[in-house]
Amino acid sequence: MGLYFNPRNDSFQQAINNPIYVDKSLLINYTNQLIGTGDNKLCVSRPRRFGKSTDANMLVAYYSKGCDSHHIFDSLKISQTDHYLEYLNQHHVIHINMQDFLSKTHDVNKMILLLAKLIFREIKKVFSDVDYIDPSDLIQIMEDVYVEADARFIFILDEWDCIFREYKQDKEAQKQYLDFLRNLLKDKPYVELAYMTGILPIKKYGTHSALNMFKEISMLNATPLESFMGFTEQEVYDLCLKYNMDYNEMKQWYDGYRMSNDISVYNHRSVVYALMDRKYENYWTSTETYEALQVYIDMNFDDLKDNIVQLLSGESIDVNTSKFQNDMTTFKSKDDVLTLLIHLGYLGYNNSDHTCYIPNKEVSTSFIDSIEDSNWEETTKALLNSRELLEATWRKDEEAVARYIEEAHLNTSILTYNNENALSYTLALAYIYARNHYTMIREMPTGKGFADIVLIPYRDKPAMIIELKWNQEVKTAIDQIKEKKYPKGLEKYKDNLLIVGISYDKKTKKHTCHIEKNTTEI
Repeated sequence: MGLYFNPRNDSFQQAINNPIYVDKSLLINYTNQLIGTGDNKLCVSRPRRFGKSTDANMLVAYYSKGCDSHHIFDSLKISQTDHYLEYLNQHHVIHINMQDFLSKTHDVNKMILLLAKLIFREIKKVFSDVDYIDPSDLIQIMEDVYVEADARFIFILDEWDCIFREYKQDKEAQKQYLDFLRNLLKDKPYVELAYMTGILPIKKYGTHSALNMFKEISMLNATPLESFMGFTEQEVYDLCLKYNMDYNEMKQWYDGYRMSNDISVYNHRSVVYALMDRKYENYWTSTETYEALQVYIDMNFDDLKDNIVQLLSGESIDVNTSKFQNDMTTFKSKDDVLTLLIHLGYLGYNNSDHTCYIPNKEVSTSFIDSIEDSNWEETTKALLNSRELLEATWRKDEEAVARYIEEAHLNTSILTYNNENALSYTLALAYIYARNHYTMIREMPTGKGFADIVLIPYRDKPAMIIELKWNQEVKTAIDQIKEKKYPKGLEKYKDNLLIVGISYDKKTKKHTCHIEKNTTEI
């Protein structure tokens, strides 16, 4: 019927017309339960290209009185739920993409006035008998319609946080915008449901939120919508079967966002493009220049640089997310920067132990690109040496391997290099390029113990077991691999398995290396 009031279902129809569509319609079953309750306001924040707008368009198509969407939803999962027909196209819907309005006006005052003007033009065609007190005031328009026509509305607001992303420093504009949203939605009887999407969670001032009536779903806490935050592992597995693509490689490239202990999700865009192009590449981060990431890591709060090195080496690090002010400028510590990177999708988050990590190969390439163009000269050298190190290992060039590890040690910022754990960090970073070909597992249980580092190939490269020794002969590392039967857990690779010993001499401050092709009986 209109563009903003009771829209049609065209946008969602286009989404399901795509060759690759994953049915997420059971999200509607959850929002149906909120309608008309005291908890009827939901803000869902997640990174770019994770399906936020598609979900918003789906809700519009389902609820809007401006269309008939039986032909769309009758074949989707929501049609099997008890209240499917009760809510289908039975509601007045106001759908606003805030980014569109901000782009047209470049001013919060003008944006709010334009919203009122365009929505009033459409709403008065339906409610022509209402005596409107002030057609330039959207909140007053809603109240007039509610009082005189007994009408209620579902608000679906997409890109709600665009003000905080585009006008990062304009605190007055941000406050004015939050006041507008609060006055429009909080404690208003005309609101049946409010559903907002964005990248950032709701903005805080100090420890408080101006929109504290919203339940927030985010990359930090996705309960109870974990399975709607991205493509689930089962959904991606089914797609890989259908399109005859390698699921393990898809997982390596795009998985890793842990929404709970049981659910990990993939980026929508990357999976779809990989299936369409039939190749694995950096699809998601290529939609925004990596310089955006570089700005944040170059801040180097509290030696953030050291933590990035740990993250690149495959480690998880502790993060305190509670003080983050939910904007892109208020940074008082490295925890604030890391929390923002979680919301932007550059880091994953473990809610169970409050740690963050680099989720997959696609994202790690962005970190590497950012570092190579930053002022992190020492770390950059280590990353550039990583390819040479891996190739030297394949050809069993022990002197070259020792030399490249020595360079990695000198070029990282690990301050306490005095035990095997520090040596392990150096090795994990030194072999960062290996993640293009391998899954790296540290402290892998195998045989009669735990192998320090195991590299399991994706395709035809040799598997590798790397044992580290601190201030001991390198031969003891090789002997330990054999005596504790570490190759036992790698029977699949018995004909193409390298065993690698690496030792660091505390006195000479030199690394030594010994590499053999495995010949022990597995």
